[in-house]
Amino acid sequence: MHPDLRYLSVLIVAAAMWSGAAHSTDLRAAILANPCAGCHGMDGVSPGTIPSINQLSADAIVAALKAFKSGERPGTVMDRIAKGYTDEEIQRIADYFQSLKK
Repeated sequence: MHPDLRYLSVLIVAAAMWSGAAHSTDLRAAILANPCAGCHGMDGVSPGTIPSINQLSADAIVAALKAFKSGERPGTVMDRIAKGYTDEEIQRIADYFQSLKK
């Protein structure tokens, strides 16, 4: 493995764990959900005007991502992001955020 890729992999896992993955039993789901933090905030709590997703149910997250993916729900960025996930990955992301609820 190229050293830069190894470094990036370590950073992704560390960031996922720092964002709450240590409480999740599915590290892959945490890694899949980690890019969400860039806009929706760590643990789904948005620091700005972008909606927080931390209080959405897993079903609501799945529905939203699938609607973005299909084009049913327009978006500026989310429609493009959602197209990069399989239905299984979308479910894992939704379950991850559900697991963070206290």
